[in-house]
Amino acid sequence: MLVQEAKLKKFILDSGLATRAELAAAEKEAGERGSIGDVLVKQGKISPDDLRRVQAYILGIPFVDLKGQKIDFGILSLIPEPIARKHNIIAFRRSESGLEVAMLDVDDLEAIDFVRKKVGMRILPRLTDQESLKGALLQYQKSLKAEFGDIIQKEAQSIMAITEGEENEASEKDLKKLAEDLPVVRIVDTLLNHAIIQNASDIHIEPMENQLLIRYRIDGILHDAMVLPRDSAPGITARIKVLSNLKLDEKRLPQDGRFKIQLNNEKVSFRVSTLPTHHGEKTVMRLLRESSGGYSLEALGFHGRSLEILHQATQMHTGMILITGPTGSGKTTTLYTLMDILNIPDVNISTIEDPVEYQMPRVNQTQVKPEIGLSFSMGLRALLRQDPDIIMVGEIRDGETASLGINAALTGHLVLSTLHTNSAAGAIPRFIDMGAEPFLIISTVNVIIGQRLVRKLHSTKEKYTLSEAEIDGLEKRADTGRILAALKEEGIVGKEATWKTIPFFRPKSSPDAEDGYKGRIVIHEVLKMSPALRDLAVSNASAEKIETQARKEGMLTMLEDGIFKAAQGLTTIEEVFRVVSSEVIV
Repeated sequence: MLVQEAKLKKFILDSGLATRAELAAAEKEAGERGSIGDVLVKQGKISPDDLRRVQAYILGIPFVDLKGQKIDFGILSLIPEPIARKHNIIAFRRSESGLEVAMLDVDDLEAIDFVRKKVGMRILPRLTDQESLKGALLQYQKSLKAEFGDIIQKEAQSIMAITEGEENEASEKDLKKLAEDLPVVRIVDTLLNHAIIQNASDIHIEPMENQLLIRYRIDGILHDAMVLPRDSAPGITARIKVLSNLKLDEKRLPQDGRFKIQLNNEKVSFRVSTLPTHHGEKTVMRLLRESSGGYSLEALGFHGRSLEILHQATQMHTGMILITGPTGSGKTTTLYTLMDILNIPDVNISTIEDPVEYQMPRVNQTQVKPEIGLSFSMGLRALLRQDPDIIMVGEIRDGETASLGINAALTGHLVLSTLHTNSAAGAIPRFIDMGAEPFLIISTVNVIIGQRLVRKLHSTKEKYTLSEAEIDGLEKRADTGRILAALKEEGIVGKEATWKTIPFFRPKSSPDAEDGYKGRIVIHEVLKMSPALRDLAVSNASAEKIETQARKEGMLTMLEDGIFKAAQGLTTIEEVFRVVSSEVIV
């Protein structure tokens, strides 16, 4: 958009988006040919959406906010989804004057001309922001949900004719033929595509007595996706086995495999597990998005003292960084984020994983293969002969791996790994239970992270303040004084703020978030080993005593960090209690 630089500069200054000094610095960097606005965006002084709003105002182009608005699908579908995504253009209103379209760049004449020719109407461009466009594009996907359901029900009827009345166990040849049958292929493709679109982390395919239940885990919660006829189960299971290179005629033993597909330029790996049950084989698939890298610790939810401790830990050349939590608590993502920070040209990083979930450039990743004897402990021994600077062990499961990891940290390596405990403090007693010597643990462990994932509030949330009874209830379960001090120290709330004045939020249903939540964020506790904590570890102290000492030294617990994030408006207090209230320290 061509906007006079003088007008842009004046409006940015008048609106208070940037100071006079910041504008002067941007003008100097932009030179004669550059744009002040682009430089300010690049420097992070203003957001791209702020710049668009300013440009729209100066040029007299209407600016539309589509956040939370349900667009009529008949109007939305006037522009095909691939075109809408490629050119960032959404049809949102039709009138006698023409078709109103929301865009990020109203100078994209090619897109405007294409839409005009397709719909045969006058096009009225409007400027919008990224969040509005993202929400509108999701409405294409939401409409696909019903379409997918229709396809699956229709194709399932076709399968019934194939499998109905079969009394004998199908042979491998029959199963292979069934897996390649067009209705089966369509159903499985639809299930996988639907799961990717819904941003599911797992797909559960569960045979019941009279039906086949399909469930997706979205943001940590299982949702019923659809119910299919019972007769569709053999074909769907066979198709998934073919994709995963599993034995088609083996139904008595569990099997594991994986495969990869590509949808909308996104590569997704599926980790497959089959298990014999009373009514047939249950199949569970874990979705692993290969584009999930590129996180930062800040984006994951680390802040304040915890963030400082982790940045200091990544500067160390020896010792251990441990991440604890149950399955599905985001440990692997945190582990890969730390490796991404450590992955610089002058270090050799080697990993032993089960499985290799994300592929990282310049990192030597090895897959555990127990069936041929390649276990974590054997792989770790081999890694130590490969001249590594940094070693990542996917999980410490037994005493031998724990001992090898500790020895690797003692002999000049930085070791990253995960451990299944319910809290950061519980990692030390767990190590001791595995047979590790306390004096070796305190010599090697630098930092222990305990974490969980909570659902993140969608932008269409409802504000409220805590009542006296709610504040009293909060004080009984957490140290609200420490949380309030942390909120003030990090500038989240004002110096005069109290629990009575801090705004909290409730979920509110919207077109692209039915339950008011969208995505997840980490709540954590970061325990840094100190002389006092080392003394407790040597004396074989309990996890409770270790946690009490860590809190004295400034550690916010997961529950306290969750309340901190609720006060930021990122999640709800109820969601935090749902995830951590049943916590038992191991």
